[in-house]
Amino acid sequence: MGEFAGWDMPLYYSTASAEHRAVRTACGLFDVSHMGQLEVSGAAAREGLSRALTNDLSEIGPGQGQYSLLCQDDGGVIDDLIVYALADRYLLVVNASNIAACREWLAERLPTGADLADRSPEVAMLALQGPRWAEALRPLAATPLAFSLDYFDIGEDVIAGVPCLIARTGYTGEPGVELMCPWDGAPAIWDALMSVEGAPAPAGLVARDTLRLEMGYPLYGQELSRERTPIEAGLKWACDIVGGGFAGAEVMRRQVEEGTADRLAMFRLTEPGIPRPGQDVLIDGRPAGRVTSGTLSPSLDVGIGMAYVPSASAAPDTDLVIDVRGKPKAARTARRPLVATSPKE
Repeated sequence: MGEFAGWDMPLYYSTASAEHRAVRTACGLFDVSHMGQLEVSGAAAREGLSRALTNDLSEIGPGQGQYSLLCQDDGGVIDDLIVYALADRYLLVVNASNIAACREWLAERLPTGADLADRSPEVAMLALQGPRWAEALRPLAATPLAFSLDYFDIGEDVIAGVPCLIARTGYTGEPGVELMCPWDGAPAIWDALMSVEGAPAPAGLVARDTLRLEMGYPLYGQELSRERTPIEAGLKWACDIVGGGFAGAEVMRRQVEEGTADRLAMFRLTEPGIPRPGQDVLIDGRPAGRVTSGTLSPSLDVGIGMAYVPSASAAPDTDLVIDVRGKPKAARTARRPLVATSPKE
């Protein structure tokens, strides 16, 4: 177990590498109840969120979700999140460490007619991820709804006797669902899933991190922060640069036009070694960037990571050197994701 954002979190149940491989080849189950759930409802909910979030909210309707960000006026990231459009409200799933910051920012800026409620203490969340997720869930679902949802869709069903919101989302790159239910219903769902034929492997925080890193998914507090903008982080695709009126939009438009000094790059070592956060990226023998995330990839058995480097060195197939505990290790930037994953639809 380990502490994370005030929660005691399972780091691993067996070994992190075994749990990682289970998710890539079969399925695994994560307890992600630390994630926050903020609801925005009322006549002005859509208008208010359209001015708050970076992505174009008009692209989704009831039953659909979207990756987006909440930013400061200078473009720094307050949080990255998923917003779901439900029949009568919007649900924002935010990072555990940023629940208060997101709640306070929205409370200050949402217009009259947009009501904000923090459901985080009431809601538990389980993530069933992997190519065989449907086999594990099917015996417990009251209806076939979950198996007809497209990627990033959301719907309601009863799982193991517990009412749930079922979202076709996740943080592993593999197909699967995230189940949001009343906090006291989560143990019944967990136990039921562990009892089915083809039960998922229980998976912890370490495997969650190695899985997302192979995909190149950013993590708040490492790749994302109030000191970096979505443009620097390679998340322009999640920002309505042309029409958006969200906080930080002008800064981001200027960065798109003029470029940025640094960009986030994915890399893999080309010799043995394991990169770690905080290590220097060397260009011409001098520190020129900093590793934000690094690990040994269980799928590839090589060191991988992400780092902010000068924009001219961020393009794929650029040679870099990582200072791994005082030893220079050759690396090369790469396109995301680093591994092939199963189809999500």
